[in-house]
Amino acid sequence: MPAKGRTVAHSRLIAGFIGPLLAALGVAMLVNREIFPVIIDQISHDYGLIIVSGMLSLLAGIAIVRVHNIWSGGWQVIVTVFGWLAVVGGLARMWMPQMAGPIANTFTAGPAALLVAGVVLIALGGFLSYKAYGPET
Repeated sequence: MPAKGRTVAHSRLIAGFIGPLLAALGVAMLVNREIFPVIIDQISHDYGLIIVSGMLSLLAGIAIVRVHNIWSGGWQVIVTVFGWLAVVGGLARMWMPQMAGPIANTFTAGPAALLVAGVVLIALGGFLSYKAYGPET
């Protein structure tokens, strides 16, 4: 398979994981608007969970960046950006777990913040899912 074909295949494969996850998270945020702030607050005080989630995020980010460090090609850059955000986010949670709480709580600052975050995640997840599972172009 030519290099371009492998690149598109990798992009579609990874987008096929990220897209549905983001869309499902966005729906969860909207469906559970009343309890999501409580969930975030509980998680933000559990440093062990924050470190473990940082380890998983770092692992996922390294896996994405290792096979998909593409900075040109349109929508494929989104996949690369997610990989690097996972790396940086994972390291930040592992190195500074005490900072995760205040950052996470910004999403619960008001009902509008949670609503906007949920809608953005659904839109981005839908876009990546379409690119992954839609017609090849």
